[in-house]
Amino acid sequence: MKVAVLCEDTSNREDILAEHGLSLYIETINHKILFDMGQSDAYIYNAKKMGIDLSDVDMAFLSHGHYDHGGGLKCFLELNTKAKVYMSKDAFGDYYNGTDKYIGLDKMLKDNSRIVYVDNEEIIDDELRVSVCNKRPLKYEIKPYGLNAKENQDMIPEEFLHEMYLSINCNRNILVSGCSHKGVLNIMNWFAPDVFVGGFHFVKLDPATEGRVELEAAAQELLLYKTKYYTGHCTGVEQYEYLKGIMKDQIEYIHAGKIIEI
Repeated sequence: MKVAVLCEDTSNREDILAEHGLSLYIETINHKILFDMGQSDAYIYNAKKMGIDLSDVDMAFLSHGHYDHGGGLKCFLELNTKAKVYMSKDAFGDYYNGTDKYIGLDKMLKDNSRIVYVDNEEIIDDELRVSVCNKRPLKYEIKPYGLNAKENQDMIPEEFLHEMYLSINCNRNILVSGCSHKGVLNIMNWFAPDVFVGGFHFVKLDPATEGRVELEAAAQELLLYKTKYYTGHCTGVEQYEYLKGIMKDQIEYIHAGKIIEI
């Protein structure tokens, strides 16, 4: 199984664009998958540079309804004419950073016939399963960090009901997450995969000040699992470096342009 990082906040190649967001190309035994689409068409440019033809993708997934993961959705639907795009039924909600900055998706795409809306969990085939975990118990508190959902003109702290995870059974159990807004520790408690790919949403935790305590505690919890972690984007570079000092070889960073063989 191969994971190619098409979009991330940093790049490890001069010919690959960096952009705040995430997009992953995943090849399994049976599928060519696009997971998230960044905030523009930068992931398409990078895919071409990496020798990846996104018109061959047979299945796509959107982790949640934020612009930095689904801003490139329209570009993908135009480039690729066959792949269904799976996402939570709540993906096109009104989502804001604070009260003024809309960070949701282009609602003009909501009724596209190729979008498959997921309510809870859907087993796609022997390899793939998607999960929206709104009914699962939360062992750890969800922290919205100033992100809100607009309901009836009221701004309500986000519960991230639109977040969805992709499980891949390919000799090992792999879990792919976008930002882990529901808390990476909750997600690990639910799935305990062999391999985790995605963001931790730790970027608000400053390792130089009070954020260090929470990062230290999270690292120790993550080390309780025999999981290999590939992370980036909303984890934060400084936060990753702090985690790396504790977690050593159990964690790696996913720059745009990186290829992961699992």
